[in-house]
Amino acid sequence: MFRSNKGLSSLASLAGSVRVDVTNIGQARWRSLKDENSKVDIKAWVDGVSMDSGALEQIRACSQLPVVFKHIAVMPDVHYGKAATVGTVIPTQNAIIPAAVGVDIGCGMIAAETSLTANDLPDSLVELRTNIEMLVPHGRTHNGKKGLDVGGWRGNPTDRVMQVWKNDLKPGFDRLVSRYPRLAYTNNDNHLGTLGTGNHFLEVHLDEHDKVWLMLHSGSRGVGNAIGFSFIELAKQDMGKHLSNLPDQDLAYIREGSDYFDDYVEGVGWAQHYAKMNRMIMMENMIEALRRTKGIPPFKAVGKAINCHHNYVEKERHFGKDVWVTRKGAVRAGEGELGIIPGSMGTDCYIVRGKGNADSFCSCSHGAGREMSRVQARRTFSIQEHMAATEGIECRKDKDVLDETPMAYKPIAAVIDAQSDLIDIVARLKQIVCVKG
Repeated sequence: MFRSNKGLSSLASLAGSVRVDVTNIGQARWRSLKDENSKVDIKAWVDGVSMDSGALEQIRACSQLPVVFKHIAVMPDVHYGKAATVGTVIPTQNAIIPAAVGVDIGCGMIAAETSLTANDLPDSLVELRTNIEMLVPHGRTHNGKKGLDVGGWRGNPTDRVMQVWKNDLKPGFDRLVSRYPRLAYTNNDNHLGTLGTGNHFLEVHLDEHDKVWLMLHSGSRGVGNAIGFSFIELAKQDMGKHLSNLPDQDLAYIREGSDYFDDYVEGVGWAQHYAKMNRMIMMENMIEALRRTKGIPPFKAVGKAINCHHNYVEKERHFGKDVWVTRKGAVRAGEGELGIIPGSMGTDCYIVRGKGNADSFCSCSHGAGREMSRVQARRTFSIQEHMAATEGIECRKDKDVLDETPMAYKPIAAVIDAQSDLIDIVARLKQIVCVKG
C-alpha cells in the first residue's frame, strides 16, 4: 500500500506547529490545522483518516487569503488537487476564487431508487451493463474531437438532448458566447447527456433491503472545463501586480465590482445548471437501459431523484453574513437535506441527511477521497488484485481502470465515521454494475 500519506497521528511532526487537539465543543469532530501564517482557522474533520502533506500545504496557503471568511472547513475525503484542495469548503467575502471552484464546474451525483428488488434482476448483469454503455456515451477518443469522440454524440445528439439544450441551456450559452466567442467552439450540446472519464461512473446498486438504485457521477463536461479555465486565467490578469503577493498564483480571486466578476457568476451558474441537466438526461437513459434488459419486469422510480453538486459555488448566509461558499469536493448538508457520498467502484455508497452543522458551513464529504495518486495506483496494484477487490461486480477489470481500483481510495467507513456530527445515514448501497469512462 501507499505509505507517503500520513495519518493525523503524525501530522504534528509533518507540519511543525499545527494544532491537532479535537475540539471539546459539544459533539463536534473537527481539528484545527492552522499555522502561524493562517489568517483564519482551518477546521478539519479528519479524525481516523489519512491526509497528505500536499493537501495540508494547499489549505494553509488558502487560509492566508484576505478574502476568506471565518474559517476553512476540511472534509474527511480531503486530498491534494490541481490548483486547489479536494474536500474543502471555502467561504469568501465579496470575492470568488475560480481555481477553487475548479474546471469540472458543477460536478456531482444523482441517485434514484426504483421499485425493483434484487429478485427482479437476471442472474447475469452483462446485458444491463451493455445497455447502459450503449445509451450513455462515455470515455474519450480522438482527443475529444467533435464528431469523432466516442464520449460525445459524434455531432448527432438525441432529440431529448436537443430539447433540453434549446429550451434550458442555449439562451444562457448564447449570452456567454456574445462576450466570450471562443466558447462557441467547445463541446456543448455534443456533451450534454454524456459521462466523461476518470472517476466519473454509472452504477446500479442494491441497498440493505435489496432495493435497486441507479446512481451516476458527472459534471459540466467540455464546456464547463472551458469556462473554468478561461476565468482562472482572467482572475490572474485581474489581480495584475498583486498576483505576486499570493501564496499561490492559482489562488487568484475575482472581487465583486471588478471587470469579470458578474460574468464569472453568470458563467459558473450556467455551467452548474448544465451539469445538473447532464446528470438528469443520463439518469433517464439509465432507466431506459434497465427497461430494455430482458427479464426485468415493469417498474417505477420511488420518490424524487437526489441531484447534488459537489464542485460549485453559491451565495449563502453563514454566521450572520452573506458569503460565497465554494465547495471543492464537498456536498451541501443543511439540516434535513439529502446528499450522496459514494465510495469507490468496489465499496459501499451512502445516501445521507445533513445535520446543518454550522462549523462545516452545512457541508459533508463528496466521496471516499483518494489515498494515492493515479500514477501510484497503477504502479502499486495488479489486475489480479483489482479483480479480487471488485469480485461480484459487473465492471471493467483491465489495466486502464487500475487508477480507480478501490484500494486507491480511503476506507469509506472511516470517512463516514469521521463526519458523524455532519450527517445521518439514510441508506447504505453496494454496487452490482459499474461503468467507467
